[in-house]
Amino acid sequence: MEKMINTPIAVNGKEFPNRVVFQPMEGCDCNEDGSPTELTIAKYLSAARGGAGIIWIEATAVCPEGRTNSRQMMLTEETLPAYKKLVADMRKAAMEECGISPVLIIQLTHSGRQSIVPMIAYRHPIYEERRPATDENIVSDEYLDTIPAMYAKTARLAVEAGFDGVDIKSCHGYLFQELLSAFDRPGRYGGSLENRTRLYLDCFRAVREAVSPDILLTSRLSVADMVPKPYGFGTTEQNELDFTEPDLLIEKLIGEGMQILNVTIGNPYYNPHINRPYRKGGYIPPELPEEGLARFITVEKHIKEKFPGLSVVGSGLSYYRNDLLEQSERQLQEGVCDFVGYGRMWLAYPMFYREYKDGQFAAKKCCLACSKCTELMRNKQVSGCAIFNEYYRELYRQKVQQKN
Repeated sequence: MEKMINTPIAVNGKEFPNRVVFQPMEGCDCNEDGSPTELTIAKYLSAARGGAGIIWIEATAVCPEGRTNSRQMMLTEETLPAYKKLVADMRKAAMEECGISPVLIIQLTHSGRQSIVPMIAYRHPIYEERRPATDENIVSDEYLDTIPAMYAKTARLAVEAGFDGVDIKSCHGYLFQELLSAFDRPGRYGGSLENRTRLYLDCFRAVREAVSPDILLTSRLSVADMVPKPYGFGTTEQNELDFTEPDLLIEKLIGEGMQILNVTIGNPYYNPHINRPYRKGGYIPPELPEEGLARFITVEKHIKEKFPGLSVVGSGLSYYRNDLLEQSERQLQEGVCDFVGYGRMWLAYPMFYREYKDGQFAAKKCCLACSKCTELMRNKQVSGCAIFNEYYRELYRQKVQQKN
């Protein structure tokens, strides 16, 4: 009997050759105009050779002021030719080496609080313990009104570049996600759930109207921030999961045309152990990794049971290492999710799925769940696997270890 992970699936008429998803992982390695550098290209060609059914391109800013750093991806009329070539080269590599045509999705974002100059939805005392902000950083309703047009424009460019789908990102404390917990913000974008979801849904509508019906609409959504209400979405005052508002939001997103939901939880800038359970490192998590892994399964099972027609990408799987494929197959078989997503894993071992199919999977090559890739990013360096990739290993030694 064929493993479910290897079976094709169709969504919105689009054929996916298997259930493997290479998740969006920011590399902070683009040129200042947002176009890919040799490092960016090498990373994504490695992904294409890995045989995944979906390759989810990392956070791509819809405007200069919405970038997390000066090396974040940005798709504009000027950078469009470079992205066209990247897409074409990825498709060629995947077909020549794996015999498949992967679905390529690009993640569109406005980084909000994590922008170079913070652009915040409201004053957040918990997040501001890590990165201070002032009232001057609060974005106006008038500015927020201009954002749907930015998403529509970038989505049209993404289609022209050759992408199959667009992700309207709302996670990890970025602008849309922070608005979801703007309970006390005055005006059109705060207070009621209708107001707090307004910009997110307006951007979905703008993108849907800007692209043809065969383009996949998706979202990487933090279903729960795991920050106590009123400073977190999808949680109670006791910081426990509360699906009341996430269920209402997901229902609205489906109504606006969302076909795939890429699930995440938490905020890596504040509680990184939530969405990236890990084994070792300088940061000591307040919970066991198994608790975080179980939380992912709880959230994903809830969504699949509540919205059986929605395709769900499962997350948190990179931690499993030795049991990686067995655990992935189990979650697919049990209906936890429709696709299995890997982030840190593919940076460490981009050929893991291809070698698994060939009977050559090597657990010793798997991600160690040490988050050194994130440490590089936080230290304002280009990001990659500092364990198995010689370039990033030396960079980590020089820029992180020696610094500390």
